[in-house]
Amino acid sequence: MISPTTSQTKTQWGFEPKLAVCPSCDWSYLIPTGLVVGRCPHCFRAKLDSLDEDPAVLGENLPYLLPPELLLEHTLTPEKISERIRSFASGIPFPPVDLIPQNLLQRLQRLFLPVWLVDAAVQAEWQMEAGFDYQVVSHQDRYSDGAGGWRSQEVKENRVRWEPRRGNLERTYQNIPVPALEDHASLRRALGEFDATTSIPYSPGLMEGVFFRLPDRSQQDAWPDAVPALQTAAARECQQAVEADHIRDFRWSPQFPNRNWTLMLVPVYTSYYTDDEGQPQTVIIHGQSGAASGARRASLKRAQRSAWIVLAVAAVLFVLSLFFGISGVLVPILLPVAAIGVALAVLVALGALIPLYTVWSFNRQGEQRR
Repeated sequence: MISPTTSQTKTQWGFEPKLAVCPSCDWSYLIPTGLVVGRCPHCFRAKLDSLDEDPAVLGENLPYLLPPELLLEHTLTPEKISERIRSFASGIPFPPVDLIPQNLLQRLQRLFLPVWLVDAAVQAEWQMEAGFDYQVVSHQDRYSDGAGGWRSQEVKENRVRWEPRRGNLERTYQNIPVPALEDHASLRRALGEFDATTSIPYSPGLMEGVFFRLPDRSQQDAWPDAVPALQTAAARECQQAVEADHIRDFRWSPQFPNRNWTLMLVPVYTSYYTDDEGQPQTVIIHGQSGAASGARRASLKRAQRSAWIVLAVAAVLFVLSLFFGISGVLVPILLPVAAIGVALAVLVALGALIPLYTVWSFNRQGEQRR
């Protein structure tokens, strides 16, 4: 765990950063000089609490406070962002009053999320079963009246020959991505992967106006997640070495004598809209691809207002029908009109359920997709 002093932090980052934490979602941030410490750019539900203590003290609770070595820039153009936000906000039946593209654009905030990259030297003994494709050619006799009786037909069958293989491996694998956040998996499912090949070295100017979420997983905590990725890379290389078409039951006894860690920042945009209860609903946008994720909620209140309007129309039809019915005592020709009016009023009243059902169904499907 790294706990630099205040002077060291300023020298390493190139500016004197502020530290803050959200009391609602518990995300911790490093904030560049000049950026106002306001509402949390993740949940938007609470104002960030500034942490004015010395970083040497805070280091006991924050796994990493040093600047990153690499980062990916926010590359979306304003036009692309607008397009993604309009796409997110469209197609929602009875959207909340606050869910309009202009509001989302005005509240847009740039944010960096951390990812660990690890270079690891690997020394291992390995064994596996290597599969090699081959074909078996046989002949089958078939009888057909149209073909003039029995005929022999060649049949080719694809098979795999499995053979044991073993050996030693000594390699260095570079830039294996490892989660630096406890909720990395949910963020990856929501947004997708980032293209690390476009990373650039860190410089203080790139942090201007951008929040940086601090890692909540130390290198020691994150290391076990790197081992499966290293095993997959090793298995793939061993398969190539023996020129196998398939492999199975890969086993190894690895040692990792040297590890080198790099902190990389990946870009996202965040914004929000408020739902019927006035609670912020976060929208997160991938800073490279523009993929948007967030709760797309229809407004029950707006649906209820529409339902009341429909019921009011039904009530007017029903009252008119009653009037025609009473008048029908004197003018019998009005009685059929009254009956049709009553039936129409009932149908219109039943139609008031459509907005409510539409909202319920849409929100239920959204909850099932999450």
